[in-house]
Amino acid sequence: MSFKIAIIGAGSVGFTKKLFTDILCVPEFKDIEFALTDVSEHNLQMIKAILDRIVEANRLPTRVTATTDRRKALEGARYVISCVRVGGLEAYADDIRIPLKYGIDQCVGDTICAGGILYGQRNIPVILDFCKDMREVAETNVKFLNYANPMAMNTWAAIEYGKVDTVGLCHGVQHGAEQIAEVLGAKSTQELDYVCSGINHQTWFIDLRLNGRPIGKDELVAAFEAHPVYSQQEKLRIDVLKRFGVYSTESNGHLSEYLPWYRKRPDEITRWIDMSDWIHGETGGYLRYSTETRNWFETEYPQFLEAASKPIDRAKRSNEHASHILEALETNRVYRGHFNVKNNGVITNLPQDAIIESPGFVDRFGINMAAGITLPEACAATCIASINVQRMSVHAAISGDIDLLKLAVLHDPLVGAVSTPEEVWQMVDEMVVAQAAWLPQYAHAVPAASERLSTSQVKTREWAGAARRSVRSIEELRAEQAALKQAG
Repeated sequence: MSFKIAIIGAGSVGFTKKLFTDILCVPEFKDIEFALTDVSEHNLQMIKAILDRIVEANRLPTRVTATTDRRKALEGARYVISCVRVGGLEAYADDIRIPLKYGIDQCVGDTICAGGILYGQRNIPVILDFCKDMREVAETNVKFLNYANPMAMNTWAAIEYGKVDTVGLCHGVQHGAEQIAEVLGAKSTQELDYVCSGINHQTWFIDLRLNGRPIGKDELVAAFEAHPVYSQQEKLRIDVLKRFGVYSTESNGHLSEYLPWYRKRPDEITRWIDMSDWIHGETGGYLRYSTETRNWFETEYPQFLEAASKPIDRAKRSNEHASHILEALETNRVYRGHFNVKNNGVITNLPQDAIIESPGFVDRFGINMAAGITLPEACAATCIASINVQRMSVHAAISGDIDLLKLAVLHDPLVGAVSTPEEVWQMVDEMVVAQAAWLPQYAHAVPAASERLSTSQVKTREWAGAARRSVRSIEELRAEQAALKQAG
C-alpha cells in the first residue's frame, strides 16, 4: 500500500514517535509517506532525525518529509493527524495562572473549566484553517484524526464548521480499563469486556465483565479500596464510583476539575488528591509535567536519537487508536475502539449535536458506532452540564462573541462553584487580553477589555494554589531516573 499521512503539530516529539512506530507495525504500511509539519522548524528537524533513524534501522522504504508549510504537507494526504497545542506552554501557563487569581484551582485545564475553554478559543480558528486546507488540497475523502485537546470542542468545530470527516481520539478508556483489570486480578485487559460511554474525559464503564462474569459496583469498590496504590491515588474517583455506581475513565486530577464538588475549597482539594504524581490532582500538575518533559527532551536529545536505532518491536505496539483505525480502514481487519463523534442517536439521553465518546467498530466502510446506549441518569446529567459549556464555547470561538464566551465560562461547573459573575467577567477579560496573540477572533474586543481591567474593583489574590509543586531541574530529574533504575 502507498498513501500519505500528514501529522500537524509533529513537534510533539514523543507522541509523534509513538504514532509513527505504531503505524509501521502494520506490515502493509511500510511503503507509505509521512509528512510532518509544525510551526517550529527546530522541533521538526529533531523529530525528523529520530524518524529517519527508525526508518534506517529497520531498512524500510518509508518516506519522511518535514516542512513548516502546512498546506504543502497536506497535499494529497489520505489521513491527517493533529497533535497541536496552540500557544504552547506560554499560553498554557496563563490558563492555570490567571484562574488561580480568582480561586479556580485546576490540575490540567485542557478540557473544560476556565483553562480548557480558553484553550479551545485558541485552537478552534486554527482547526478551521486545517480543515480548509484539507478540503482544498488533501485527498477527496480525507479523514481527520484529532488527538488535540479540548477534544470535544475541537472535534465539534471540525465536524460542524470545518466540514471534514473527523474522529476524535483519546486513551482515557484504555487506561481506565487497565486499572480495572489490575484491581480485579486479571492477567491482562484481554480478560475484561466493557462498554464505556459518555463524553471525552467523562466516559463511564457502564457494563463490565471479567471472563464473561458481570462485575457490579460493590465488587469494584471493594477491589479499588483494597488496592495499595489506587486506594490512595484515586480517592476522588472511588468516591464518584460509590455515589454514581460506575467508574469514570478519567484520572483523579482530571475528573476533579470537571465536577463542582471537590476542588471548590483549598481544604477540600488536599483532602481528595494525591501528590505522588501530577495526574492525581496537583495544582497545575500537567503544566509542570509538560515543562519538565520539554526541558528533558531538549537536554537529553542524543539519548532519544540513539534509542531510535533499535528495531521496531511489533509486540510493543501501543493501544493508541490511530494505527488500528488506519489498519481497519485499509485492510478490513475489524477494530473495536472508543471514538469521539457527533452523537446522532448513539447515546439516547445526551443531546444529538454533542460530541460523544462511545464504542464503535472500524472496517473498510468506516467507523460504525454501536447505537442505542443509555447512560445512568447521574452520568448523563454530569455530561450534559459539560456539553452545554462546550456548545457555547464552540459558538463563541467561531463568532468572536466575548459575551457568549463569558457565559460559557460562567456555566462551567467548577467555575460556578467558586466564582461570582463579576469575577468571571473580569477573569475572561484578563485571559483574552493576555492571550490576544492567539485569539484573532477577539481582536475587536481587546481594547474594551483592557479598559475595563484598568478600572475594575474586583479583588484577586496571588497564590500558587492548594497543592503546587515546583518545576524540577534537569539535575533533579536525572537523580530521580537514577534512583528508579537502582530500585528496579
